[in-house]
Amino acid sequence: MTPLHAHSDVFLAIAHPARRAILDDLRRGEQPVAALAAPHDMTLPAVSQQLRVLRRAGLVSERREGRQRYYPLNPEPLKEIRDWMRHYEKFWTRTLRDLGKYLDKHDGRA
Repeated sequence: MTPLHAHSDVFLAIAHPARRAILDDLRRGEQPVAALAAPHDMTLPAVSQQLRVLRRAGLVSERREGRQRYYPLNPEPLKEIRDWMRHYEKFWTRTLRDLGKYLDKHDGRA
């Protein structure tokens, strides 16, 4: 998978509110599907579908123990996105600082 494709998968995976909620739940540790479904009023198949997307993006993995499947979080792909977004954070910080200076300079003029 190319880096561009990998980032696209992560962006698509975190675009859905249910998947972001599942990732938030997994910050507390690995959990089975039933535990992930309960607080979100989702069916087990719906949670499994969301977990498939998260697995394809590399954000979770699957561990089987008997008949139970547990899903731990893998935050590494999110770090890559964070690092990529930092370039834009610098841009917006600079742009907003320049706008503030402009407004301060032109304050009081109508």
